[in-house]
Amino acid sequence: MITIITEVSKYLIIFFMVLYTVKCFTVLKPVKEEKKKKALNVQIFYVFMIHFLCYLTMFLHYKTLDILLFYLLQMIIFIVYMVSYHGIYKKSSRLITNNMAFLLLIGFVMLTRLDFTLAKKQFLFATIMLLITAFIPLIIVKCPGIKNWYVFYAILGLGFLALVFVPGLGKEIYGSRNWIEIAGFSLQPMEFVKIIFVFFLASAFDKAKGIWNYFVITCVAGVFMLILVAEKDLGGAVIFFMIFLMMIYIASQKLFVLIGGLGGGVALAVAGFMLFKDKFGHVLVRINAWRDPFAYIDTNGYQVSQALFAIGSGRWEGSGLCQGIPTTVPVVTSDFIFAAICEELGVIFGLCLLLMYISCFIYFINISMKIRDPFYKNVAFGFTICFIFQIFLNVGGVIKFIPSTGVTLPLVSYGVSSIVSTMVIFGIIQGICVLENSGVGKYEKNKSGKRRKQKELREEFSGE
Repeated sequence: MITIITEVSKYLIIFFMVLYTVKCFTVLKPVKEEKKKKALNVQIFYVFMIHFLCYLTMFLHYKTLDILLFYLLQMIIFIVYMVSYHGIYKKSSRLITNNMAFLLLIGFVMLTRLDFTLAKKQFLFATIMLLITAFIPLIIVKCPGIKNWYVFYAILGLGFLALVFVPGLGKEIYGSRNWIEIAGFSLQPMEFVKIIFVFFLASAFDKAKGIWNYFVITCVAGVFMLILVAEKDLGGAVIFFMIFLMMIYIASQKLFVLIGGLGGGVALAVAGFMLFKDKFGHVLVRINAWRDPFAYIDTNGYQVSQALFAIGSGRWEGSGLCQGIPTTVPVVTSDFIFAAICEELGVIFGLCLLLMYISCFIYFINISMKIRDPFYKNVAFGFTICFIFQIFLNVGGVIKFIPSTGVTLPLVSYGVSSIVSTMVIFGIIQGICVLENSGVGKYEKNKSGKRRKQKELREEFSGE
């Protein structure tokens, strides 16, 4: 009987996942508000059905009360959060909330399957961040002065990023010195600095008046990236470079900036690697593993090879939760969790997950295009690029499309620094969405009208 329930649940999970993904794109279409609301409500049903079936499967397999209690606690927290959040922020995006909840819950499912201790730790920090990030839209609305702090962002970001070089504080993991350890907790400064970096660029470009200003901004951005290269965090450096390149292209509206930046970035990357390849041995290892992982299957290529075996063995429908062997993939709870998802939940589920990420990307772009204030437009666009490029680096490394860069899958992989920073990003996007839906940007040309609108909006949030 247990076998039958597990097998039926496997296909139901795929079925509901496909339906959820379809609804993601339904909401993006210009449809009537009533139809959109219905689609969002149905989405929530799909989310909790997938979540229920996953934990039912694991409970039947492990037969431990802890899993049942963990499931119930997740249900309570997320139902309360989703109801109260949209009760307070009536003009926030339910699609963003639905997708964030879905990604977090899928992450808890996979971590429960792979390492229950890590799942509980991830859940604790995620719950704390749900409370903290609930205040971010309010801060975005009530503190319009944040658009003027570009000098503060630059100093804070560079200082925080350089903490890894402080003796006794910095820590090297997997060949990169990009961690700090405080009171037994390990943090990755890059995850937090990328938020500061986007705010710095958005604020600086908003104030830029000529070529000299753009040159100064480029130099400061270059210092951020040089520090990341010195830390041997090339994945982080690539993310920062893409954020900068795309944001300066949007700010300048010059195609040659984009083409020249891409060409120059590739040339610098190749030249830097040829000159300093002895100091970046772990990068060479990853490149060799990417080029032919099966030639190094007993050593450097073992991780990528096992990930490919896991995806292949899962096939379209997956082996089913607790029916595969995803723990044979090194670092499967963080960098390579996508391989575990494809093995046990199926390649169809994995593809739908990627499509759901893409729907988030499209929605974020829409928010960036609709908001008229240049600062918030740049912030939304910067975080959109950061979000989608991190997904590309993670999944591309797992499927051997590009060399592994050591970045996590947003909101799904284990990683306290990653989940905290991504939830902050989602909170900021929600804040910008609230501004856009409240019509703040519509009063840009009429300064007195803009002030009235912002005052009314602040009063609405403060309950005055």
